[in-house]
Amino acid sequence: MHYDPIKRTLGNVFNRTPWLRRLFYNLLDLLLLRTWHVHRELRQWAQNRREQAVNIIDAGAGYGQYTYWLSGMSPKWQILAVDVKDEQVTDSNNFFRQIGRPNVQFAVQDLVLYQQPNSFDLALAIDVMEHILEDVEVMTNLHTSLKDGGMLIISTPSDQGGSDVHGADDASFIEEHVRDGYNIDEIQQKLRKAGFDRIEAKYSYGIPGQISWRLSMKYPIQMLGASKLFFIVLPFYYLVTFPLCLLLNWLDTTSRHDSGTGLIVKAWK
Repeated sequence: MHYDPIKRTLGNVFNRTPWLRRLFYNLLDLLLLRTWHVHRELRQWAQNRREQAVNIIDAGAGYGQYTYWLSGMSPKWQILAVDVKDEQVTDSNNFFRQIGRPNVQFAVQDLVLYQQPNSFDLALAIDVMEHILEDVEVMTNLHTSLKDGGMLIISTPSDQGGSDVHGADDASFIEEHVRDGYNIDEIQQKLRKAGFDRIEAKYSYGIPGQISWRLSMKYPIQMLGASKLFFIVLPFYYLVTFPLCLLLNWLDTTSRHDSGTGLIVKAWK
């Protein structure tokens, strides 16, 4: 499944007005289980920091939903959001100017090459590493770009079926992925190689999360990939599945999993 064309279609719909884009962000926050996990970690990081002047990099920002959420937590936080897609960067800069958030700047950057030494207190790489072959180089650049004591948070698929790969003959559900998922020990070793000395990693997308992902993401994406006419059907589909997905997301976020198809990793410089 090629995900980028579907993302472009969604972007064309929700970029029409700032109100629609805010609605899109709110829907992503509710539906995407990884957002529940990432927000939980970010709330913990943000304790006692809302009145501080901090610098944040959203590495591989995509639509900018995490930048939007963070920029609403404190106007004192300066956020640089980088991505390789020119169109997304332009659209995002226009949106954040329209809603009056001058503490946010989007820029086109290649994470394999980009570093800004000792500049950031927090770095995000949310569903990024599985798209980049040179992942250790990116981790090294982010380590260099963090200040001493700065934290990197990564959300990425695990090797337990995170790209919907459960056997040797399976192909990744998202064809833009360059790897099917990380072994939890492997990603910690790569982060140590990049220079991080304190690392915490845990599984996400346990049984509740896997069911929620299929209902809220996999099946709708497959429908949209088959025909754009399914945009008409989607509101009715989510009307039925949405309450169950919310419950499953809550269960997954508040439980500890011995295994799972996702990983949440925190690493400190």
